[in-house]
Amino acid sequence: MATVNPDILEKAKAWLTDIFDNETKSEINRLIEENPKELEESFYKNAEFGTGGMRGVMGVGTNRINKYTLGKNTQGLSDYLKKSFPDQEVKVAIAYDCRNNSQKLAKVVADVFSANGIKVFLFSELRPTPELSFAVKKLNCQCGIVLTASHNPPEYNGYKVYWEDGGQLVPPQDTELVETINNLEYDAINFKANEELIQKIDTEVDQAFAEASVENGSFDIPAQARKNLKIVFTSLHGTSITMVPEVLKKAGFTNVSIVEEQRDPNGNFPTVESPNPEEPEALKMALELADKQDADIVIGTDPDCDRLGVAVRDLNGEMILLNGNQTMLVMTWFLLKQWKKEDKIKGKEFVASTIVSTPMLKNLVEDYAVQYMEVLTGFKWIAKLIKDHPELNFIGGGEESFGYMVGDFVRDKDAVTATLLACEIAAKMKDEGNSFYKKLLELYTKYGLYREELISLVKKGIQGEKEIKQMLIDLRENPWEEIDGEKVVLVEDYKTSIAKNVQDHTEHTIDIPKSNVLIYYTENGTKIAARPSGTEPKIKFYISVNTELSSIEEYDEENQKLSDKIARIKQELKLG
Repeated sequence: MATVNPDILEKAKAWLTDIFDNETKSEINRLIEENPKELEESFYKNAEFGTGGMRGVMGVGTNRINKYTLGKNTQGLSDYLKKSFPDQEVKVAIAYDCRNNSQKLAKVVADVFSANGIKVFLFSELRPTPELSFAVKKLNCQCGIVLTASHNPPEYNGYKVYWEDGGQLVPPQDTELVETINNLEYDAINFKANEELIQKIDTEVDQAFAEASVENGSFDIPAQARKNLKIVFTSLHGTSITMVPEVLKKAGFTNVSIVEEQRDPNGNFPTVESPNPEEPEALKMALELADKQDADIVIGTDPDCDRLGVAVRDLNGEMILLNGNQTMLVMTWFLLKQWKKEDKIKGKEFVASTIVSTPMLKNLVEDYAVQYMEVLTGFKWIAKLIKDHPELNFIGGGEESFGYMVGDFVRDKDAVTATLLACEIAAKMKDEGNSFYKKLLELYTKYGLYREELISLVKKGIQGEKEIKQMLIDLRENPWEEIDGEKVVLVEDYKTSIAKNVQDHTEHTIDIPKSNVLIYYTENGTKIAARPSGTEPKIKFYISVNTELSSIEEYDEENQKLSDKIARIKQELKLG
């Protein structure tokens, strides 16, 4: 027998009892005999809820996504729901994406809920995550679940929990739920389904969601302008194929070409290395098709259709992939302009973004006399703002990681409606002799030229987790004092909720929930944030630099200077 850590071996052997099925026990015995390292990775901790719910590699063990870890989650959630809503018929909605085993795991989750006397609305086929958020409110549910791992590699799956407002779980419900789950043993899971409590849903919610997307994402664009816009769309083998083409057609966009090789949902994502629209390589086939057809805009969505990548033509007619900050800026500008045009800005409106997104958004929003709010990474925090401020009207909001939400009919990032909004903007700009890209440059001349870059350092497994923790400890114990020749003037530590002014040594409290995030600001406005990913084995560094831009003609030169500055910062701070 190969050498196995005794503590890990004890945890693994607890899964060799009659509580677990023969397939699970057989795989654990194989790992014990043949792969102690994999056994250790599978059992060294319990899978945890992070920024976007629980995600992990599929397989056996407490640190893996399987019927038992998700069954335990669902049993704990069932107990918590019945305690939270004692005098109501508890109802949940369940959706799943294209990932391997998602449909099977969704049925396991439905079974456990029904076994606990909870009414279940289960989508009959894969659906976009934002549609699940919509369905929770549409069907008057107290909770929703979606089985997805977003853009993670094929071996991953996940479990996202939504509450009755359609937003993901936030404090205090999240910590209370985790405590309930942790107090359960695996033999407490009731897998015996009550099929009478499981109702399949599809077209009735689909139609309502599509209509709501068109209502919220389309504006006073001439019908001919919509027809004239040439769109290339790719679902990257994901769920958006079930909704985005229909919504575009319903809104009047008829000139849409779909990347056929990526049309069919497939959890192995065979045509891309990563189904992540943040990565240019993922949209390569779409960009090639766009050049063949002389398309105006390319849009690609991630597997669960909550994030989108947008490419448009630059001033030279070349396709260029925008980053999440850039797309968010143009979308927000357009929404603000529409609200102002319709005389809907009354001093009770707000736009929201995250602490690691571009600082330029604040300049734009406040110029329209609209309140700007900032939250931790993750749209669950934006949804919480909407819930906590019923006296305010939410216009829209986004984050640097390619997510955007239009209005509050969905309480999570929504690539369906955001795709429609991007096409609306592109159509209107083209109709007016302008362009999506040129409008971005015009915004830079008015609000300052900002350039951002994300550096993600992958640190897998037990050792990687230790390295990430140590990197943040080192940053706190030995903080940067100077960056690219600029003095650091402010350090925000979201773990302690304290912001320190390095120059006058004053401090103030950060009124945002605690999180393991550090942000540095220099005297010239450079901003660098460091945080461990809540969904992947990575530590992320977000660099933002800026300068003035007096004209569009100066853009290339000034943008290159900022690019060089980021390169120097990466080298100086050894960020790869």
